[in-house]
Amino acid sequence: MQGTAQRRFGLFGRMWRDYLQPYWFRIGLALFFLILEGSTLGALSWLLKPLFDKVFVGGQSGTIWWVGGAIFSLFLIRAVTYVINRSLMTSVSLSVSTQMQKDMMDHIMTLDGSFFQQNPPGALIERVQGDSQAVQGVWSTFISGMGRDIVSLASLFAVAIAIDPIWTLTALIGAPILVLPMVLVQRYIRRKMRQNREISSQRATRIDEVLHGINAVKLNRMEAYQSSRFGEIVDSIRQGQIKMSAIGALIPALVDVVTGIGFIGVLALGGREVTEGTRTVGDFMSFFTALALAFQPLRRLGSLAGTWQTAAASLERIYAVLDMRPKIVSGPRKIAPASTRIELRDVTLDYDLHPVLKGLSFTAEAGQTTALVGPSGAGKSTVFNLLTRMVDPSSGQVLLDGVPVQDYDLAVLRDQFSTVSQDAALFDETLRENILLGQIAEEAALSRAVTAAHVADFADHLPMRLDTPAGPRGSALSGGQRQRVAIARAILRDAPILLLDEATSALDAASERLVQEALDTLSVGRTTLVIAHRLSTIRQADKIVVIEAGRVVEEGTHDQLMEKGGAYAALVRLQFGK
Repeated sequence: MQGTAQRRFGLFGRMWRDYLQPYWFRIGLALFFLILEGSTLGALSWLLKPLFDKVFVGGQSGTIWWVGGAIFSLFLIRAVTYVINRSLMTSVSLSVSTQMQKDMMDHIMTLDGSFFQQNPPGALIERVQGDSQAVQGVWSTFISGMGRDIVSLASLFAVAIAIDPIWTLTALIGAPILVLPMVLVQRYIRRKMRQNREISSQRATRIDEVLHGINAVKLNRMEAYQSSRFGEIVDSIRQGQIKMSAIGALIPALVDVVTGIGFIGVLALGGREVTEGTRTVGDFMSFFTALALAFQPLRRLGSLAGTWQTAAASLERIYAVLDMRPKIVSGPRKIAPASTRIELRDVTLDYDLHPVLKGLSFTAEAGQTTALVGPSGAGKSTVFNLLTRMVDPSSGQVLLDGVPVQDYDLAVLRDQFSTVSQDAALFDETLRENILLGQIAEEAALSRAVTAAHVADFADHLPMRLDTPAGPRGSALSGGQRQRVAIARAILRDAPILLLDEATSALDAASERLVQEALDTLSVGRTTLVIAHRLSTIRQADKIVVIEAGRVVEEGTHDQLMEKGGAYAALVRLQFGK
């Protein structure tokens, strides 16, 4: 219990330091108005004593005006303070939630590829959006409880004690009943909320998977299957929320029971004293009103622990991500390489204990085109990931200008590469934005890139030309059109090294010829690495490196390798039948 309490306090302290402290003035101002609002309840119950004793019983009609005016003033103060503190706390809650989402997104983008293999997009969306929103409302509830409700109870019980301490003790006779249930309810809510957040991540993942693969779902008639799987997940969430709601309502319900016991006790004791004439009607009504007004603050405070446990479960998940640190970090070298010569020395790489590269070694000379060929799964695309440091080798060295790539600042290193892959990643933005990718470029440079990549061939016929939306993941474009957009990116980026991974695979024969010409022109004076299954596209490469099972088995020009009659020649015969 002590360790749990320390963790919870640690979460609160960390949350205050990271997100709430910048808004201390607004929070303090809200607390002031909350205290002012809470104190009006005690004043209201106290004013009922002269109202009953002097007006209703004593018949002093003149007193009704100042008592009535005082009561109206209290309600006016409550109205004004409520509007002010509600505005302040909403501002703080939304600001904190927004900053939390920004921090989560910024941090997630720094993490390694292995993190994204273990955490599907839907689960990460739920962390960024769902967990931050689960925390969003807790601060206004928590601070309101500490400010308004505690002060309300303090002022109301001060009135009650001032009237009669014995009556007050009688009203609280059932309070010990609340202690054990509150502890058990907190534990249960914390456990169930943690489970519910995990299931909510599964729901977001399932939605993302279905929508991403909607064509496969339709073509394979998987609608009923996917609907059933999704239904099981949302039913689990529903059942969990019903259980949490029922258990969470236990404390406010027990508060009702305890308050009822107190009412009966005070009614029996105080009613007898009033009828005997030892206490006035005003005493009893003032006390009884104080007890009645304490009812709602008690209920809200009773549920506060559950509210905090709900937020704490989401905070734990948020900080679990924010505490992760990438293994691939920038090196100290912030100077761009003078040469673009690439060398791999005895590089090995394992993915989850599965060997992908097994002592891979080759060089790609600056200003030349080096083609990587071999069967699928040989490790060709992995070479590109090593060069751009999407992954780091298990052993060996990857060198650029004779310097290990780990020594370069990541921004400097990645600025050296333009990449076009067989799976062109487009965003749900316009064609212009998909080509620029946040760069600031002159219209003339953009136009040259669009023309060279033959994007203009189809963009000029679209309703809004380059300002036409590409659709989710580029779904408004054909596969060939998406790759032309990716090629236009590479042309505009104008980096000294080109990485082409099946760059023309989705193009028809006519477009392939035109784009290949554009890429050949772009390659002049640049170091180019090409992965190609269409061996016809790499006949003119300065060097062809044949990779099998993570090792280099042959290298040379097309003519040299054909003369050897080895692995490359076998691939050519397999593809061209000769």
